[in-house]
Amino acid sequence: MNSKNFLILALCSTLLACSQGDIEIHEQSNMSKKDFEGSWIVLNYWADWCPPCIKEIPELSNFAANNPHVYVLGYNFDRLAGEELTKQLKKFKHNYPALLSNPFDIWGIEPPSTLPATYFINSEGDVLFESRKPIDEKSISDLLQSLQETF
Repeated sequence: MNSKNFLILALCSTLLACSQGDIEIHEQSNMSKKDFEGSWIVLNYWADWCPPCIKEIPELSNFAANNPHVYVLGYNFDRLAGEELTKQLKKFKHNYPALLSNPFDIWGIEPPSTLPATYFINSEGDVLFESRKPIDEKSISDLLQSLQETF
């Protein structure tokens, strides 16, 4: 099998798996890509060693609380899981869902080379915008509104 065919097979397997409830959320039930259909998603990469990331967490929490129609997801850059992730989530008062599944497997998002990184994904599952600078609740709201009006 050549590398092109292998990549196509791997992508199809990943998409099929994600459509069957294989998107893992820390301490919550698995979801599928279909669960996100029709909703906008704000995905934020964070790490405990990134001061701007830690500063963003309350902003994202407030945005999530004030916008229940938008999925706000966090993804730990260091791929923490289990008790170690639980400790950090509590420490930083991270109260929106923590994605365990790799965003690349779901939306094709490559790991960012720098943090912070926040991605805006439309209701069809397309990544429309990537922010590589610290973001606050107002910026998230304004940017999301602008993207929704444009797309």
